[in-house]
Amino acid sequence: MSHFKLKEMERAYGFDEVALVPGDVTINPDQTNIDFTVGNSILTIPILASAMDAVVDPAFAIKFNKLGGLAVLNLEGVQTRYENPEEVLNQITQTPETEVTSLLQKVYSKPIKEKLVSQRIGAIKQAGTICAVSVTPANTKWLAPIAKDAGVDILVVQSTVTTARHISKSYRGLILPELCQQMSLPVIVGNCCSYGAALELMRTGIDGILVGVGPGAACTTREVIGVGVPQITATLNCAVARETYLQESGKYVVVITDGGIRTGGDLCKAFAAGADAIMIGSPLAQAAEAPGKGYHWGMSHSHPALPRGTRVRVGTTAPLEQILFGPTSVTDGTQNLVGALRTSMGVCSARTIKEMYKVKMIIAPSIKTEGKYLQAIQNTP
Repeated sequence: MSHFKLKEMERAYGFDEVALVPGDVTINPDQTNIDFTVGNSILTIPILASAMDAVVDPAFAIKFNKLGGLAVLNLEGVQTRYENPEEVLNQITQTPETEVTSLLQKVYSKPIKEKLVSQRIGAIKQAGTICAVSVTPANTKWLAPIAKDAGVDILVVQSTVTTARHISKSYRGLILPELCQQMSLPVIVGNCCSYGAALELMRTGIDGILVGVGPGAACTTREVIGVGVPQITATLNCAVARETYLQESGKYVVVITDGGIRTGGDLCKAFAAGADAIMIGSPLAQAAEAPGKGYHWGMSHSHPALPRGTRVRVGTTAPLEQILFGPTSVTDGTQNLVGALRTSMGVCSARTIKEMYKVKMIIAPSIKTEGKYLQAIQNTP
């Protein structure tokens, strides 16, 4: 008789499969507090802009921070490889679909210039705004000290899947406790999607964690390597790890849901699942100020052997301020994201983001179709 056990599977949930239950008391949206604190930086909106070349350049980072959020600059993108990134960005947006992956592989094979790393950070700091940058684990030891010398405020260490323990025979990997000590500024690490990995990462001394593997609009990780956990479940897992770590250490590590958020509704559900803040790419790539000019592509797209990520056309729909704060004339939830969050909090009796964690969430597989027959047949969002 076989001793093998059938592999048991858990059900996991994404944004489209849940809904929030209204509270017993409603609160005026302007009475809600949505501040987000990381290190010594207080942001008036809990939204981060993804460290993607189509979303964030120094000009966008300055504008986004002045509007209350935090944009993360990719230190391994076109901004630090080219003196004139505008030309390269134009080339990427104008190349036919069949040739764009090989072009991106070529574009991102040019070396990163230390001088440009310092210049781009300097440009953001000169405007009096908070500067956050993203590096991959492989380049952190090299680029993090340069960024620190240039005056960076927040360091994000980001890869498709990040764990506290890494097995490799080739080199002594990135040791996160050492990095946190050396930097003496907030370090955010990602991405992960499970309780165990999140808790281990928190125990290394980091200040924030990015949650999400494979849900982004420009990401194909799930298609290429089959890995990922839907975002509601992933956020719930990591939020429990945050509470466990807070109890054992007294330190609060912020949880940032990163990827797959398209609408105000998705954003509100991420907070109800336990996020302190959210990170978005494609909704901001639609801003008139975004460097991708209506296109968006993933950070892993340029991998020389196994590209994951695709260039997607998102179009240019509105100025950045309108996407964040309205007023909006679209009814699909892609604009006035901050207004959507405040309204949802008001309806769900939550004065603060932490009170959003107590909002009742239900599994609602029919929410996309329930009562939406006319919208469907008339092809409206």
